[in-house]
Amino acid sequence: MAAPLTRYADPASARAARAVGAARRRASRLPAVVWDALLPALLLLNVLTTHPPQELPEAVALTAALSLPLLWRRRAPHAAFGVVAAAALVQWLLDVQLPADVALLVALYTVAAASGRRGTLAALAVVEAGALLACNRWAADGAFLTPFVAVSAMAVAAAVLGMNVRTTRAYLAAVEERAARLEQQQEQQARLAVAEERARITREMHDIVTHNLSVMVALTDAAVCAQHRSPDKATAAMLQISETGRQALTDMRRSLGVLRADEPDAERHPLPGIAQLRDLAEQMSTAGLPTRIEVDGGGTGVPATAQLTVYRLVQEALTNALKHTPPGTRAQVRVRCTAGAVTVDVTDSGPGSPRPGAAPAGHGIPGMRERAAAYGGTLRAGPLPDGGWGVHTRLNLGGSGVVSA
Repeated sequence: MAAPLTRYADPASARAARAVGAARRRASRLPAVVWDALLPALLLLNVLTTHPPQELPEAVALTAALSLPLLWRRRAPHAAFGVVAAAALVQWLLDVQLPADVALLVALYTVAAASGRRGTLAALAVVEAGALLACNRWAADGAFLTPFVAVSAMAVAAAVLGMNVRTTRAYLAAVEERAARLEQQQEQQARLAVAEERARITREMHDIVTHNLSVMVALTDAAVCAQHRSPDKATAAMLQISETGRQALTDMRRSLGVLRADEPDAERHPLPGIAQLRDLAEQMSTAGLPTRIEVDGGGTGVPATAQLTVYRLVQEALTNALKHTPPGTRAQVRVRCTAGAVTVDVTDSGPGSPRPGAAPAGHGIPGMRERAAAYGGTLRAGPLPDGGWGVHTRLNLGGSGVVSA
């Protein structure tokens, strides 16, 4: 639906349609019947001021019969035209010439503006027949052709003008409708963008908070155990806890969009990617999960947002392993980068039983699947045949252009 709407109702057309609609609303502040009453009033005033008293009653009656139906021409154009045409026939039968005959052209214009081609041609035929009768009776010195051509030209002009008005109204109505549909579509897209951004922030907050808190808890436990036997190790663990907390605060501020690129924290903690996986492995090893990293192909050709997705996938998988495996578990991460895809495998030697992060109510595995789906990939997570737990995903980079970290 987006393409046709954009093609026919682009923002410029939408603005033009709104401007035309506003102009029409300003022009229609007075009721339509007031505008329609102007011509009958002028025609009656003309009769009252130009006809002798002995002809006045008949002239006023015929003028009223010809012009007053125009007051209802918008609500009932065909009925108004029929009444005016009948009054014109009575006028012809009584052999009375009146300037109020112009009402027949106005009624013809209204029919052409309100009905289709057949109705317009039928009304035009009636007017032409009346013109033929009138010119045959009232043409001066038998000069029939010249007045007949002039009256016919005015009738055709009124019909053409009415048809053009009908076409213009239909076009403006279509443009306004398409503009309204485009605005509705843009509002829907904006709501979708807000929902996607909310989901992105939720995933980021989950990964950042879960990972860093898990690491800090593990380091705190290690520091407590080592404070008497090895104070140096306890001090190093406490320093690592402090650094992890600062990293978590910086990542949270960046995810919420409040961290500027020129802030010192942004330089000390750049946006994580494939190059930062080794630092992540060291952090996990310090927290009690020895982790080995293998990167094949390097990550220089992978977009930064895709690298962030890889980092978050690995981070979440290792965090789950740290939280749900017994001491002594080891983890291995393999990242393979090619021109069109990045493959990520995270395995650990822990028990292969289901883990809380894989439950539908949790955010761990579902969040990882959402990240992989943003690049047209799928994610598999579950026990391995030879024991342990594995997470496998493939991100398609070729022409996806979809980056929703």
